[in-house]
Amino acid sequence: MKNIISREFWERKSGRRNFVNKKFPVKRKNSSYVFDGNSGIMMRCLLKEMRRNVRHAEKKQHKRTNQKRKGKNMQDTQKTKLFEETAIPKAVAQLAVPTILSSLVMVIYNLADTYFVGMLNNSTQNAAVTLAGPVLLAFNAANNLFGVGSSSMMSRSLGKKDYNTLKKSSAFGFYCALICGVIFALLCTVFKDPLLVMLGADAKTAAATGAYMKWTVTFGAVPAILNVVMAYLFRAEGASLHASIGTMSGCLLNIVLDPIFILPWGLNMGAEGAGLATFLSNCVACLYFFVLMYKRRGKTLVCIHPSQFGFQKAIVFGVCGVGIPAAIQNLLNVTGMTILNNFTSAFGAEAVAAMGITQKVNMVPMYIAMGLSQGIMPLISYNYASGNQKRMKHTVLFSTALSLGFMIPVTALYFIFSAPLTSLFIGNEAIIAYGASFLRGFCLSLPFMCIDFLAVGVFQSVGMGKESLVFCIMRKIVLEIPALYILNKLFPLYGLAYAQFIAEIVLAAAAVFVLVRLFKKIEKTSIAS
Repeated sequence: MKNIISREFWERKSGRRNFVNKKFPVKRKNSSYVFDGNSGIMMRCLLKEMRRNVRHAEKKQHKRTNQKRKGKNMQDTQKTKLFEETAIPKAVAQLAVPTILSSLVMVIYNLADTYFVGMLNNSTQNAAVTLAGPVLLAFNAANNLFGVGSSSMMSRSLGKKDYNTLKKSSAFGFYCALICGVIFALLCTVFKDPLLVMLGADAKTAAATGAYMKWTVTFGAVPAILNVVMAYLFRAEGASLHASIGTMSGCLLNIVLDPIFILPWGLNMGAEGAGLATFLSNCVACLYFFVLMYKRRGKTLVCIHPSQFGFQKAIVFGVCGVGIPAAIQNLLNVTGMTILNNFTSAFGAEAVAAMGITQKVNMVPMYIAMGLSQGIMPLISYNYASGNQKRMKHTVLFSTALSLGFMIPVTALYFIFSAPLTSLFIGNEAIIAYGASFLRGFCLSLPFMCIDFLAVGVFQSVGMGKESLVFCIMRKIVLEIPALYILNKLFPLYGLAYAQFIAEIVLAAAAVFVLVRLFKKIEKTSIAS
C-alpha cells in the first residue's frame, strides 16, 4: 500500500477548502510518496511550507541568541561604566565605602573579642587573645597571596576584556586558598606546643591561648582564609557591596555570639568562647559567598568551577607577582608582632594585655586607610590596563587627599584621649596606664601609614610586585624590627610603641618618590604612544 497525500490535504494547505477538524489518511511504504491529482503543484506547496517552517525556526533561534548577547553586553557595560565613565569621587565612594565599612566591622569584631574578654577582668584571658594575634595575622599572608594577587589579575584582565583569563584567575585564587588553609591548620595543630612557646606564652597563659587557637586555627583556618579571598574576588569585578556584605555578615554574627560564649551569664568559656564565635562567624560568611555565587550564576565573572583551575604560566606569574610581596608583608608583620609581644611579655601579663588593647584601638583608623587603598585597587588596575592613565592618576591623588584629611584629626584625638580610650576596654589601672602610653606612640604613625598603604595598593594594582616587595622588606626588616631592639634598649617597654612611627616616616618619603617616578614614566609612555 502506498503512502498517499490526498488532494484534500493539498487543498487544505493551499487554502482552497476549509477543513478544520477532518483527519486525512497518511499511509507509508518504503518512504515514498505518491500524490493523487496535481502532484507537482502539491509537492511545491509542501516544500514551500517546509522552508517557511525552517525559516521561522531560524528566526526564533537568532532572536534568542541576540537576546543573550544583548544581556551579556548590558552586564559588561554596567561593569565597565563604573571604571570608565563615573566621576572619580563617586567611583571611589562606590568602590571604597563598602570596603571601608567592611574593614570597620572587622575591627569592631576584633575589638569585641578584646572588650568582652576584658569584662572578665582577667589579664590571663586578655593576654591569650593578644598572644594568638600573630597566628591570625598570618592568615593574611594567604589572603594577600591569593586574594590580592588574583583580584589584581582579574581587574587587569577585565580592563583588557580578557574574560577567559579572568575566570581562570578567580578559580586559581580560590582553590589555592583552600589548599593553603588546610595545610596551615594541620601544621599549627601538629606543632602546637613549640608554636605557643614561640608566641611568648608561658605556663600561666599557654592553656588559654591554646584553647583560643583550637577554634580560630585548627578548625577555623579554612573558613577564615576563604571568606576574605572570596571577598577580594567579587571586589575585583566591581561588586564591592556584595563583598562587604559577606564579610560584615560574619563580623556582626561574631559580635552577637561573643557575649553569649565568653561571659559568665552565658557559656562562660572565656577566650575559648571568643575563638568559637569567630569560627562560626567565618563559616557563615563563606556560606553567604557560596549562595551569592549560585544566585548570580551566569551574571558574575567570578568562577570557582574545577575545570577552570589550573597552573597556567601566565596566571601563576601574574597572581604570584603581586601576591607574593603582599604575603611577605604580612609574614613580616607577624614576625614584627611576635618580637613585640616577646619584648612586652618580659614585663608581665598586664603589659601584654595593654599592648593588645592599644594595637586594636589603633587598628580602627588604620583599617579605614587600608579599606580605602583596597577599595580603589580595581579602579586603578582597570584604567592602567585600558590605557587611561590620566584617570588613574586623578584617582590616586584624590584618595591621598581624602585619606590624609581623615588621618590627621584622628591622630590628634588619639594622642589627647589615649587614657579614656584604653579604659573603655578594661578597668585595671595598671593596664590603662600602660595602654595610654603605648597608644600615644602608635597613633603618631597613622598619617604616614595611609600614604604607604596607598602606594603599596598602586604597586599591587599595576603589577609592580618588585616595588611592593622592596617596601615590605624596608618596613619590617630594615626599619621596624631593628628599631624595636634599639628603642627597647634605650627606653625599656615604652620605646616599643615608637618603632612603627620611625619606620613609617621613612616609608612615606620613599612612597612619594616612587609614585612621582611612576607617574612621570606613565606620562612619557602616553606621549610616545
